[in-house]
Amino acid sequence: METKLYDGPMIDAHQHFWQPQINLHPWLEPDVLIPFRYGDYTAIKKEYLPPDYLKDATSKHNVVATVYIDAEWDPKDPLGETSYIHTIADKFNMPNAVVAQAWLHHDDIEDVLKAQSQYPLVRSVRHKPAGALTPQEALSGVKTLMSDDKWRQGYELLSKFNLNFDLQTPWWNLHEAKELAIDFPDTLIILNHTGLPSDRSKEGLQSWHKAMSLLADIPNIVVKISGIGLPNKPWNIEDNHWIIQETINIFGVERTMFASNFPVDSLCGDLDTIFTGFKETVKHYSDDQQYQLFFANAKKYYKINL
Repeated sequence: METKLYDGPMIDAHQHFWQPQINLHPWLEPDVLIPFRYGDYTAIKKEYLPPDYLKDATSKHNVVATVYIDAEWDPKDPLGETSYIHTIADKFNMPNAVVAQAWLHHDDIEDVLKAQSQYPLVRSVRHKPAGALTPQEALSGVKTLMSDDKWRQGYELLSKFNLNFDLQTPWWNLHEAKELAIDFPDTLIILNHTGLPSDRSKEGLQSWHKAMSLLADIPNIVVKISGIGLPNKPWNIEDNHWIIQETINIFGVERTMFASNFPVDSLCGDLDTIFTGFKETVKHYSDDQQYQLFFANAKKYYKINL
């Protein structure tokens, strides 16, 4: 029997809008290239707004809402980014939820979180916790900010302001994420970019799978499947099918969402290729399960009102 690809409503749980010609994103400055997992990202140093996104999504994918993730705006001005993206939402009715910038180890963190939480679309914050850059460094004892006392004091405030935490860190730091989730059970951790499985060797994938499995029984951790492109190689389902399927197997349909990471992942493939790849991978799931993966879970975890 022929299986029909999911054609219901979608919420893109992780994407960015920006105008680097008028706002300061240090990494998007014309003369800046930071080390990046996809290599040279010059192609995305241009305006990207909701009309551009909807053109990329095409009529084949019924995206009804998106979640904006902080885009490495000027670190001295976290509230400026939030104010700016609300003007975009007011103009275009997109994005529909916001993950804001916050530096959890800064002395002013309580004031910043209070202010962020008062914006109507803010649901979560992100602070990449740095730390070990390789599995070997993690094994040698290099820790991330997730184990730093002052950072944790800031993290503890998230529940006071009813905020989630979007975590972006490589898989070799996920043992620290497990401890963080256990120590602060009232805060939902939303793991970004599938735990960053960039090493596709047999050993690399086994290690990624083992690290992700540490989180399987932690109820206050959910995951976004996104950011799984490879440098200098077009996005294709053959490279990513197993990772997508195993992520769902580990976390369950109820704790997994799909996201594009656009425009960043346009460096790897067009939006139709990525979304269709997601749909192909889960077409054997029930209609209700696909609805959860593409829509209902993001709506629930990011409290999106449509």
